[in-house]
Amino acid sequence: MRNDDHNTFEHVARTLARFIPGVTLARGHEIANVIHSSGQAIVYTGMQETAEHYWEQLKGAGLTMAPLEQC
Repeated sequence: MRNDDHNTFEHVARTLARFIPGVTLARGHEIANVIHSSGQAIVYTGMQETAEHYWEQLKGAGLTMAPLEQC
């Protein structure tokens, strides 16, 4: 994910908690802070098909997504 001027911390945190398994609202706020501080954050690593699914969900919720990268 990337930092943008459109999404609030609360929206980012709630969206991450909604779509990424294991991400709590508190963890979502931590990730939002990393995104705000450094400009981007990795929010999921795993199988490509699963990552693509989460990427589409987050993008559909209005979050600014970086291109998927293969690890």
